[in-house]
Amino acid sequence: MKYDTLILEKKEYVYLKRILNISGYAEDFETQKSLQRLTDELKKAQILDELDMPQDVIRFNSKITVKSNKGWSKKIQIVIPALKDLDLDRISILTPLASALLGYAQSDIIQWNLPSGLQELEIVEVTQDQFLEKIEVHI
Repeated sequence: MKYDTLILEKKEYVYLKRILNISGYAEDFETQKSLQRLTDELKKAQILDELDMPQDVIRFNSKITVKSNKGWSKKIQIVIPALKDLDLDRISILTPLASALLGYAQSDIIQWNLPSGLQELEIVEVTQDQFLEKIEVHI
C-alpha cells in the first residue's frame, strides 16, 4: 500500500459516513460485507483537506483502470449513488468494487471479496475528473 492507510478528503469522508449509516438495506450479502469492510477501514483512514489530497488516490469521481488476477480489466468511475450510470462506466460507491477501491492509490494491490469471490485487484491508473458535480452539493 503506497500511503500505508486509506486516504479520504474531509467532505467526501463525511458524506461517505452518512450514506454508509443508511445503507444497511443492501439486499445481497456480498454488498453488505463489502460495505462493512469499508466502514472498518474508514476507522483507520487518514482524512485530508482538499488541497492536500494526492492526485493518485481514488476518491469520488476518480476514473480508474483496475485489473484482477481473474483475468479481467475495467475502466470505471466511482460516483455517488444518484449519478451511477453503467452505460458510462459510472458505478456507485455502494457497490462491492467501488467500496474496495476508494481511498487506495495508483499501483496499490488489494484483496477483496467481490460477488464472484476473493480477488486480487491492481489499481493500474487513477485520474481525477473535475467535470462531475462536487460532493459538497449533495451533503
